[in-house]
Amino acid sequence: MLAPLAERLRPQTLDDYIGQTHLVGEGSVLRRMIDSGNVSSFILWGPPGVGKTTLARIIANTTKSPFYTLSAVSAGVKDVREVIDRCKADAKSMFSTGRPILFIDEIHRFSKSQQDSLLGAVENGTVTLIGATTENPSFEVIRPLLSRAQVYTLKPLEAPQLQELLTRAVSTDAILKDSDVKIEETDALFRFSGGDARKLLNILDLLQQSTPLGQPMVINDKIVTERLQENPMAYDKQGEMHYDIISAFIKSVRGSDPDAAIYWLARMIEGGEDPEFIARRLAILAGEDIGLANPNALLLANATFDIIKKIGMPEGRIPLAECTIYLATSAKSNSAYLAIDTALAAVRHSGNQPVPLHIRNAPTSLMKEMGYGADYKYAHDYPGHFVKRQFLPDALTGSRFWNPADNPSEARMAELQRQRWS
Repeated sequence: MLAPLAERLRPQTLDDYIGQTHLVGEGSVLRRMIDSGNVSSFILWGPPGVGKTTLARIIANTTKSPFYTLSAVSAGVKDVREVIDRCKADAKSMFSTGRPILFIDEIHRFSKSQQDSLLGAVENGTVTLIGATTENPSFEVIRPLLSRAQVYTLKPLEAPQLQELLTRAVSTDAILKDSDVKIEETDALFRFSGGDARKLLNILDLLQQSTPLGQPMVINDKIVTERLQENPMAYDKQGEMHYDIISAFIKSVRGSDPDAAIYWLARMIEGGEDPEFIARRLAILAGEDIGLANPNALLLANATFDIIKKIGMPEGRIPLAECTIYLATSAKSNSAYLAIDTALAAVRHSGNQPVPLHIRNAPTSLMKEMGYGADYKYAHDYPGHFVKRQFLPDALTGSRFWNPADNPSEARMAELQRQRWS
């Protein structure tokens, strides 16, 4: 049976690898690591089809290391231990050419006990772990494993890189060369690909297979759109405009349109999207876009995230819908989001400003003698539990980071602050 185009064109060397130049370009971190032959454990985080598995295989081939792979979807603790035992045997073999590499696809799907079973082998150098995940490792990978593996972020391919991949496919693949490919337009092809190299090649496969024998294979926006609508499963489960749909969902909630928000939620659920991914986006929305206008939004979003983990799907669709409608209809404010970004910018610009003496911690007598905590006034000893004092560093006195938004909740907060500090 003929292998899919994506497999036929899988790069074998870094020179053939398209994209991720920030990681594998000349002088970049992974390129230096590979060239030196000293590869440490790391996790590749990025959307589907950007080259995580391919990169792991190239590293193994380049360093001539034994290569083992596990899928977190099907592997258990027993499988992990068996692979680690084989890696130990490889390391002791006189024919060993490098430390074995263990590649774990979708590592975010490993349970805590499965991830724990990796720790010893990674720490003592039995294996070099390369994990791949589409989910934020900070949420899905246990902290001890994160401390032993650097995280590298891969980006969706951009139009020039997709064009390079398209050109390579039609000029080097034997099947496509025989199909007399005529490229008239690429907007729809690149849009449906969504930065996913595998998806682009799968679409090319579909176009080639649906072109009648003896006729040229034409690529234009009309043909691509028609063929994909006729074959909705032509690309992966989370694939159809995955990033466009989550973007539409976020912007519908932010734009206070509950009907649109619930529609895009339904599209994600029907497409098999991970419900925890949706719940995380709702939590971010609650903090970033509702914020101080309705602090209860963050509580509900957190409760939604928690209950999704407990009950799963399909019942989880109900709390997801409840939270979506609540956030979409809630008052909106991004003042907290803007405040922390403004404060971070000030910190980076002004450096490590000293803490005013009167609010420093003074746990020892020497510190007290040096003036630490001197003249500190305990707010609760004063009327209204407030006393006017300086709390910012001297160099930043008078700076404003939080600017209240125009909503009843923050208007009350702003008025109270005005009365306190006037």
